[in-house]
Amino acid sequence: MSKLLSILVAALFATVSAASFAADAPKKEEKKAEKVEKKEEKKAEKAEKVEKKEEKKAEKKDAKK
Repeated sequence: MSKLLSILVAALFATVSAASFAADAPKKEEKKAEKVEKKEEKKAEKAEKVEKKEEKKAEKKDAKK
């Protein structure tokens, strides 16, 4: 009986171990890609703001002339 129990415990351990190795690793690459995309969006927004400011300055100069 104890041999049967030890075999069952060993089989259970092997199954759990195999399942844990087969599990997907955390998606670090996807997270990095999302961060890069967010940074690029922020840069684009900042560039747009700078362009708008420059346009307003140019319009003010034109209005003064």
